[in-house]
Amino acid sequence: MADVTDATFQSEVVERSRTVPVVVDLWASWCGPCRQLGPILERVIDATGGRVELAKVDVDTNPSVAQAFGVQTIPAVFALVDAKVVDQFIGAKPEAAVRAFVDSLLPGVEETEVQRLVTKGDETSLREALELEPDNAQAVVALAELHAAAGRSQEALALLERIPPSAETRRVAALARLGPDGPDGVGDHGSRLDALLERVRDDPDARQEFLDVLELLGPDDPRTLSYRRALTTRLF
Repeated sequence: MADVTDATFQSEVVERSRTVPVVVDLWASWCGPCRQLGPILERVIDATGGRVELAKVDVDTNPSVAQAFGVQTIPAVFALVDAKVVDQFIGAKPEAAVRAFVDSLLPGVEETEVQRLVTKGDETSLREALELEPDNAQAVVALAELHAAAGRSQEALALLERIPPSAETRRVAALARLGPDGPDGVGDHGSRLDALLERVRDDPDARQEFLDVLELLGPDDPRTLSYRRALTTRLF
């Protein structure tokens, strides 16, 4: 178990999840259900013998992590594999449910058919994976990103509605709304954001585009915070 902060989240959770599944427990000391769930998570994950790791994040002292996951209620638990959220739940759960959640992260002897199809990653395989498991988060995000890249923004956004919001769904939604040239078309981020900032107060489309560009910049880009503050100043 590791206590993770905003500063260490990238290395201790995101990068670590490329080696071993990481379960992130977002909690706070004042939260009764968090205190009930915490020991259960620790006990169940300890029993995996290191095949799954637990990262605990106090949302009161580490608001950036909570914001990245879009968390509004705690306890909130997310499982990351290969730097992607693969499962999650909100609220306290009984030990049997927690064990099933953790067991699903353990590498099996063979890949499941859904995992095999998601690993292939082409559109046909991802569609087949979703026929077998319609709310598989990895398949949903991967197929939505293919839709976004092909300019099928409505299909991408509709697909993302199948699963709870996360950092990955917000990123792909931004790609879809900005269009197939979005990632490259952002170009000079500062110039584009400055131009949009002049219109955000009275133009909802400009405001959404401004937020989508910030989503693509990501929370680690130092410009993101300054432009979010500028947006708040313009709006309020």
